[in-house]
Amino acid sequence: MAVNNKTMRKIVCGGAVGAANGLFGGGGGMIAVPMLSGFLGYKDKAAHATAISVIAPVCLASAAVYWAAGYADFSVIIPAALGMTAGGALGALLLNKLPLTVVKVIFIAVMFAAGVRMVL
Repeated sequence: MAVNNKTMRKIVCGGAVGAANGLFGGGGGMIAVPMLSGFLGYKDKAAHATAISVIAPVCLASAAVYWAAGYADFSVIIPAALGMTAGGALGALLLNKLPLTVVKVIFIAVMFAAGVRMVL
């Protein structure tokens, strides 16, 4: 079965997102959004929503490897998951309400802050 160019681009993007998520223990979504919008041509809000949808199974796969290696701290998992679930729902609601410019500014600020934190 031949794979067309668009499908191959999606596979390459998915591989990059999965590798980043597995290597860094998260962050695949930060790579997925620019790839979906810039490399695959998705509109910005659709890129954010799609990134969240594809990152869930990636996170589960990465988590399974981390758990098996004994790296996961189970005292944090349930409380953090509860907070993240509530925050994720709130963020999804805000994505529908906020203007695209505000979403872009918040996304850039979070990426910048993460980069600065990594350096310091």
